[in-house]
Amino acid sequence: MKTLLIKYLNETISEAEKDQLLEWLQTPQNQKTFKEFVKINHRLNNQNINFEDERVYQDLLHRIEKSSKKASLRKLIPHWLKYAAVIVGVAIVGLGIYINSSKKDTTPAAPGITLELEDGSIIQLDENSNEAIVDAFGKRISQQKDNELIYDHAGHKELSYNTIKIPYGKIFKLSLSDGTHIVLNAGTTLRYPVNFIPGEERLVFLNGEAYFDVAEDEAHPFVVNTEDLNVKVLGTHFIVNSYQEVHKTFTVLVEGKVLVENKLVAEDQKLLKPNERVFFDHEQLAVENVNTGKYMAWMQGKLIFENDSFEYIIRKLERKYDVEIDNNYPVLDEMNITATFTNESIEEVLRTFQTYKNFEWTLKNGVVTINKPKD
Repeated sequence: MKTLLIKYLNETISEAEKDQLLEWLQTPQNQKTFKEFVKINHRLNNQNINFEDERVYQDLLHRIEKSSKKASLRKLIPHWLKYAAVIVGVAIVGLGIYINSSKKDTTPAAPGITLELEDGSIIQLDENSNEAIVDAFGKRISQQKDNELIYDHAGHKELSYNTIKIPYGKIFKLSLSDGTHIVLNAGTTLRYPVNFIPGEERLVFLNGEAYFDVAEDEAHPFVVNTEDLNVKVLGTHFIVNSYQEVHKTFTVLVEGKVLVENKLVAEDQKLLKPNERVFFDHEQLAVENVNTGKYMAWMQGKLIFENDSFEYIIRKLERKYDVEIDNNYPVLDEMNITATFTNESIEEVLRTFQTYKNFEWTLKNGVVTINKPKD
């Protein structure tokens, strides 16, 4: 079947072979196998680009873009294969678009927001778009209104998940089918149901940081699942910070109440009250009173630091400004900073930090390099 896929992408497939590929794809198991093939080849073949491969890939993109502008469908291959063809093309020609998009500053354009549907289709979201999102079979999934995706109850009786990925430097919003509103911070991935099923928990999976305004439903608790804790609520406002690469998960409660369960230690759980933060202290959950405004500031594009370590601040700056910060001056990690930034550039922020302790820095190709000042 790989041969047929390559022939299809290169427009060398015969009508008989096209019928053979179409017939093969009618079986759900074959569709599943195909999607696994796409994922595996995408991972294994992202380093082998050559001139001829680049030409084939560009031709493929041109054909897809051209056909997408036509109202009628002239190909016999299903819609979902058309979406997947982009991924297959990447796998076969080795361009590795997805991998390159995760490496900041390797291309002129910044990585965009991506939405992965249940069928494996990948959609690039334009923050200025106002259109319906449909799956590979033309079935409406959600409606985009600028920087927000809005889901409703229509037409989805089986549990299916979408996954949205927010790159550094961006913030995006979701309105789920139950009326829950979510704001996703930069560098966040959220997996969530297209529609919630009666009788089951409302379960989402988070890697990153998000603000949740959960619609109340006593019969169906809302659960945020992270790598090391579960946050269970009925209806409330709260923030969960769970970037897996940082390993410093916490939850801040703004309004209502939430039950936080430790997934690392059995029977370790905390019931939070408003203006409390739960965090890990040597794998055990601990609670403290906090200023919730500090933890909500990112939704307004602000950065608020209150006696925070330089190491913590660096991670925040990387996500907000879509940069990589390489600190070669470890003394700075011992410094705690209190400051508020609103519309300042990364250069202005760094110059402010220099007033706390002198250091040298350069910014080149999206990488900030910090060094000890010269004598």
